[in-house]
Amino acid sequence: MKTSIPENWPQSNDAIADIVKSYKTVAVVGLSSNPSRPSFGVAQYIQSVGYRIIPVNPNETEVLGEECYPRLEDIPKSHPIEIVDIFRRSEDVSPVVEGAIAVGAKVVWMQQGIENQNAAAKARAAGLFVVEDACILIEHRLRHRR
Repeated sequence: MKTSIPENWPQSNDAIADIVKSYKTVAVVGLSSNPSRPSFGVAQYIQSVGYRIIPVNPNETEVLGEECYPRLEDIPKSHPIEIVDIFRRSEDVSPVVEGAIAVGAKVVWMQQGIENQNAAAKARAAGLFVVEDACILIEHRLRHRR
């Protein structure tokens, strides 16, 4: 896991714990309705523990009972996004980060195996906390066993 912390972020002993405890609206980019896909299992878990998920995938209309949007920018302003959880290839992350910045997200979270140094730097410069190469489900479980 790599994190990029913006200068304006509050000091913390465990910023990841603060994120998973404080922010409860997660746009899941690349969420598939296929139960065998990792995005489905992760979104199903975070939804089951009280998070509001907003699916983002141009090839889906509804996932896990929630309306799906083609892009972050298509999500109505009445649904403020706190975390953007990305299930896309590393080379496809930059437009998602630009969308996250445009919609005023607080955190960009790239799932395990996903890293993009340039996109992370852009997000951090815009004041977003960035997590790369980490699973939000695993990090949530680790911090809720304490």
